[in-house]
Amino acid sequence: MSQDIDTADSNVVTKTILLKAPIDRVWQALTDHREFGAWFRVRLETPFVPGAPTSGQMTVPGYEHVRWSSVTQRMDAPHVFAFTWHPYAVEPDVDYSAATPTLVEFRLTAVDGGTRLVVTETGFDALPAHRRPDALRMNSRGWAAQMDNLRGHVEP
Repeated sequence: MSQDIDTADSNVVTKTILLKAPIDRVWQALTDHREFGAWFRVRLETPFVPGAPTSGQMTVPGYEHVRWSSVTQRMDAPHVFAFTWHPYAVEPDVDYSAATPTLVEFRLTAVDGGTRLVVTETGFDALPAHRRPDALRMNSRGWAAQMDNLRGHVEP
C-alpha cells in the first residue's frame, strides 16, 4: 500500500496513506502519547486528552531545542483524532503563543487490507504573512516524512 494523495495549497496540507495495519492499531499509534512520540520523534510528557494541552521535547536531530506543544481537540475512536498547534515553531527565541494555531486532523477508515489515513492541516492563512510560506512548505514535507515514520511503526 502506498501514499496516494499529497497536496498543499495556501491554507491546507493533506496527506493520504494506506497502511497495512488494522484501524485499531493505527488509532493506538496516533493517540497513545508514548507511541505517537516514538514515530513522530518527540518525547511527550502527558497523554492526549480532549481540551487539554500535551507537550514535550523534539528528538529529531537538529531540532532537539524545539518544544512541541498541542491542544487535543477531538478523539472519536477509532476514526478522528485532532489537535491544534503552532506549525514550524522552531525559533527558540520566538513566543508563538499569541498566534492562531493550525488544526491537524487524522481521519481513519478501515479498508480491505488495512487502514486509509488522511492527515489534513488547515489554518495556514491565519499565520503571519512572513511565516506562512515556510510553515506551509516545511509542514508539507514534514507530514510526508511523518507518514513514512508511522508506516514503519505500525506495519509488520
